[in-house]
Amino acid sequence: MYFVETLALEGLGNRSYLAGGRTAAVAVDPPRDIDQVLAAATRRGVRITHVVETHIHNDYVTGGLQLARLTGARYLVPAGANVSFSRVPVADGDTAELEEGVAVRAVATPGHTPHHTSYVLEDGGVPVAAFTGGSLLIGTVGRPDLVEPRLTEELARAQHASAHRLAELPDEVKVLPTHGFGSFCSSSQAEGESTTIGREKTGNDALTKDVDTFVADMLAGLDAVPAYYTHMGPANAEGPGPVDLTAPRRADAAEIAARLAAGEWVVDLRNRVAFAEGHVAGAFNFELEGQLATYLAWLIPWGKPVTLLAETPEQITAAQRELVRVGIDRPAAAATGAPAEWVENPDALRSFRRSDFATLAKEIGRGAETVVLDVRRDSERAGARIRGSVHIPIHELHGRLGEIPEGTVWVHCAGGMRAGIAASMLDAMGREVVAVDDGFDNAREEGLVENG
Repeated sequence: MYFVETLALEGLGNRSYLAGGRTAAVAVDPPRDIDQVLAAATRRGVRITHVVETHIHNDYVTGGLQLARLTGARYLVPAGANVSFSRVPVADGDTAELEEGVAVRAVATPGHTPHHTSYVLEDGGVPVAAFTGGSLLIGTVGRPDLVEPRLTEELARAQHASAHRLAELPDEVKVLPTHGFGSFCSSSQAEGESTTIGREKTGNDALTKDVDTFVADMLAGLDAVPAYYTHMGPANAEGPGPVDLTAPRRADAAEIAARLAAGEWVVDLRNRVAFAEGHVAGAFNFELEGQLATYLAWLIPWGKPVTLLAETPEQITAAQRELVRVGIDRPAAAATGAPAEWVENPDALRSFRRSDFATLAKEIGRGAETVVLDVRRDSERAGARIRGSVHIPIHELHGRLGEIPEGTVWVHCAGGMRAGIAASMLDAMGREVVAVDDGFDNAREEGLVENG
C-alpha cells in the first residue's frame, strides 16, 4: 500500500512530496528547510531511501543534497543536469524500488528545462501518481523561458510533446506538480488544487491545442521573471549547504537607525494595515502573510543586508524559514515588539493613508490632482487599466521612483498587497502616498477602468 503526503510551500507557491510504502519513502523536490520533510517521515515511521529532483530549480534553493546526506538516501538527479556534486544520474526509463511493490520510474519530460524529468509512482507495477515538477501542471505547464532565451521556442515545443507523453498514463493517475500554486515558474496559475491525467486531457492547453497554436499562445503570455531567479540555478547546480535558522542578533533603535542610514534594508513584516498606521521612517513593508520570499528576493539588491521587524520572535523565525528557501540566509539583525520600540523618538514614526477605489473615484470626480500609480505586471495591465494612470510594475519600482509625477500618489495593484509594498517604498522616499487597499474589480464598478 502506498502513500503520498503533500508539503505545501505557500510563500513560494510550490509543493514538495513525500511518498512511499510501509517502511520506505522518496522525497520529491524538497525545500531547503528539510526539517519538515524529516518530520513527515518520522510521523509515518518510514525511512527516506531516495531523494529525487525533477530539474535544477530556478525559483528556490533545494534541500535535496543535504537531505540525502543526512539520511543516506540515494540522490537522483536528471543525467542531463550539469551539477558539481556527486549524485545518481537518472535517465528515461530508470526505475528505483523503494520497497517491494513500490517504485518510482523516471520519464524524460523536457520543456521547463532541457533535462526535466518526471517520476511515476508505481504500486504493484500499476502507475498511481506522477510527480511532474515543472512539466504538466494543473491546467497549465511550466514556463520554458527560464534557461536561455534562444532555447525558449524549442523548449515550448518540447513541453507540448512531454505533456502528450505523460498523457499516455492511465486517466486515473494523479498529477502532482511542484509548480503552479503561485510560483512564477508556471506559465499560468493552477486551476484547482488537484487533478488527474484524465482531467488534464480535457482542459490543459498542452493537450487540447495543436503544437503551433500552443507555442504561439504560451510565448505571447509569458510575463516578467523574478530577478533572483538568476541566482537559484547556479546555487542548486553547485550544491547548497545546510541552513542556519537560529535567531538573528537583536537590534535596538540606534542600530536600526544606523542600518537605515547605511542604506541597508529594514523590512517590517507586519500586515499592511498596521504598517500604514505607524512605522519606522525608511522601512519597507513586506507582509509575512504575503508572498514574502518571492517579492523581497525579487526587489532587494542581491546580497544587501536585511534587518527584520516583527511583533513576535515566532514571526521572525517564520520569515527566516521563508527566506532561506530563496538563498537569503541570515538577517543582519532583527527586532520584535511595536514600532515605538524601534525608534529613539516615537514622534518620528511615519504613517500614510489607506483607501479604496470608491474614494479615489470621488477624488477624481471633484477635480483633485491625483497621481494614480499602477504597480501590476504588464500582462495584468494589458487587460484593463485606470484611465490616466502611470504604470511601473512593482519589481521595477525601486529603480524608477524618479519617474513618478509630483503630487499625492494613489498606488494600486490587483488586491492590495503589492500596493502596500509600493506605498512603503514611496513613503520611505518622503512622498505623500495613499495605498489603495481594494480589489481591482471595484475599480470597474466605479467606472475608472478602460480596456488595455
